[in-house]
Amino acid sequence: MDQALPQRTIEVMHAIVQCYVETGEPVASRTIARRRKDNLSPATIRNIMADLADLGYLDQPHTSAGRVPTAKAFQHFAQSGAARASLDSSAERLREELVHYPSLEQRAEYASHVLTTLTRNVGIVAAIPASAQLLDQIELVRLSEGRVLMVVVTRDGLVHNQVAYVQEPLQQEDLVSIRNYVNSNFSGWALTTIRTELDILLREERALYDGLLRRLHSLYSQGLLSFGHAPRIYLEGTSNLVGLDLHLTREKLRELFRTLEEKQRLIDLLDQFLDARSDEVQVQVGLEGAHPAMRELSLIGLSLHLPGGGETRMAVLGPMRMNYPKVMAAVAQLGRVLQSLPQ
Repeated sequence: MDQALPQRTIEVMHAIVQCYVETGEPVASRTIARRRKDNLSPATIRNIMADLADLGYLDQPHTSAGRVPTAKAFQHFAQSGAARASLDSSAERLREELVHYPSLEQRAEYASHVLTTLTRNVGIVAAIPASAQLLDQIELVRLSEGRVLMVVVTRDGLVHNQVAYVQEPLQQEDLVSIRNYVNSNFSGWALTTIRTELDILLREERALYDGLLRRLHSLYSQGLLSFGHAPRIYLEGTSNLVGLDLHLTREKLRELFRTLEEKQRLIDLLDQFLDARSDEVQVQVGLEGAHPAMRELSLIGLSLHLPGGGETRMAVLGPMRMNYPKVMAAVAQLGRVLQSLPQ
């Protein structure tokens, strides 16, 4: 933020931003003069607006029109105290809703819905597993045609489901024995450590004669306890971008929607603009660095390090002309609620 700007100049700029967010029209000096409680004249305000334009904070679409804020002005406004607001009245209700979702993934998916509902923009939430996940428990369910449903729950609340195909017929009683063996011996262990220990056991000659370990090996070889740590990302509300005047051709608009459909591109977007080391709400105005079609979009987000070791990155994607105080308050409040939930 440019600390060299005089306070009165900052006040005029922020008033222009707020007026433009409300109306979507270029802002005239007389409009700002009427909004102020002092006797600052339209002529004085015009001079301030001219200075702001020279500094890159305002633009003038037409000679006779008022001024519109640039990305630089929006960024200044968003990072100032003028953009602080509170939504505390709904925090308890949000917590009551989210507590019904036990896993990190379920909470992330619902959080994207909450952000979309609260802001009428695009809600994006990534659930990033802990780098050293700890086993909570497994569950094994016999299905038809030699299939077994393997469910692994980790201490950070993630639930991983996978279907295995086994050559040797397994009854549900066999699966219960395997489940009990793993849960009683390895609950609380890091998955990487469990895999190392099982590799040692399964290399020992006696494992060949141990029916339980032989059956466990059959499931282990098909992915039990060895799934990856790829983030899960959830997005809702892309339809809210339809109808916005983003100054895009039809082809560029299609490119934008294709970009939002690619999960890896969304993860890259969050990685690029959200500092994982900060626990403050972050704002990036103008996203052309991620994609040219995002030049007139803004991202307001937060990185959360959860008690269970996992991480959540959540953001609202919307037009540059958005209600920054409301969106920033929604992101901050949802972040506080997620961190308060039992893991």
